[in-house]
Amino acid sequence: MSQQKIGTKCVQAGYTPGNGEPRQIPIIQSTTFKYDTSEDMGKLFDLEASGYFYTRLQNPTNDHVAAKIAALEGGTAAMLTSSGQAANFFALFNICECGSHIVASSSIYGGTFNLIAVTMVKMGIEVTFVSPDSTEEELNAAFKENTRAVFGETIANPALTVLDIEKFAKVAHEHGVPLIVDNTFPTPVNCRPIEWGADIVTHSTTKYMDGHGAAVGGVVVDSGKFDWMAHADKFPGLTQPDESYHGIVYAEKFGKEGAFITKCTAQLMRDFGCIQSPQNAFILNLGLESLHVRMPKHVENGLAVAKFLEGHDKVAKVSYPGLESDPYHELAKKYLPNGGCGVVSFELKGGREAAESFMKKLRLAAIETHVADARTCCLNPATSTHRQLTDEQLEAAGIPAGLVRLSCGLEDKEDLIADIANALQ
Repeated sequence: MSQQKIGTKCVQAGYTPGNGEPRQIPIIQSTTFKYDTSEDMGKLFDLEASGYFYTRLQNPTNDHVAAKIAALEGGTAAMLTSSGQAANFFALFNICECGSHIVASSSIYGGTFNLIAVTMVKMGIEVTFVSPDSTEEELNAAFKENTRAVFGETIANPALTVLDIEKFAKVAHEHGVPLIVDNTFPTPVNCRPIEWGADIVTHSTTKYMDGHGAAVGGVVVDSGKFDWMAHADKFPGLTQPDESYHGIVYAEKFGKEGAFITKCTAQLMRDFGCIQSPQNAFILNLGLESLHVRMPKHVENGLAVAKFLEGHDKVAKVSYPGLESDPYHELAKKYLPNGGCGVVSFELKGGREAAESFMKKLRLAAIETHVADARTCCLNPATSTHRQLTDEQLEAAGIPAGLVRLSCGLEDKEDLIADIANALQ
């Protein structure tokens, strides 16, 4: 499967029906699974056998879809979660605990920023935010003895900064910790962070992977490359006996390829229960089957709209890595040679009031708390997704109060531009 092209994997990976079996991934809409003996079920609870006993932990439908995404990203294992927020929390908390420290890019989605800066701090986990443009020296200065992970987004939402994955991975590995990258915006069709050194990849599958605003979900993908035992003192949860599972040592029993996701399932999913419903996983798979066809259209529309906005006298600034004038264009050419996504961020002359007035005049683009959909949508992050941030934090994240985030859907680009031109007028 690894030799097949990305489009073939979008359609075929994760599930191969046998003779007379359903051609489409079956929805296993069951909370529990029946066994003949207690001994059979006991082997599952001891992690001595593979199988299913309760959908709060695992479900066959979910596992087929997770396997497809792992194949798309080039990972060895994956697990679906109830949302992208749950995926990022699981990815971090699986290797962090009270007393740990995280280094994170300051240019990330507001909800994730709040998760790390507020909620996880209440759990005793420290964080140091760094600019995505930090030099290696500046990144090194952010690390502490208790640093356990580095986190960033391939294309930040909504600032659209591009993460220098190789640089962040290099510094993270020099300090013996993994790099976790949220790859929601480009999807594996346009960027595969593992190929550039990332160790764990997350997604809000609610966005382009689903593609139709139909199902909330998330996913965590393990590259299977980080050597947990080589840094055993930093990751006791993976390298020391887990007394809640009869003293199992995940890194020894499941190796680099399976330890992270097995622990994430056996511990975090067991205790927090943030499972994606089988129905949502089924819908997600329908989206994945056309992902490789949809992403080029989103990129085409995004670039056309960005070029139009760049030349308009009422627009103060446009952020879109595909533009040659964009400060992240060179990084985009390296990591996103086929384009990034359909999201364009721009600032109107007149600030927040101008942005609100502009959005009211749009007819095709809907104002909604969503992005990366088949339908074009927009919002003002400062008054919605990032409203929990102060003006200073907004500026640090590259999100001025008057910024408009426009997610270009699959409509005709000429119609989108006409709608935008009319609203600006």
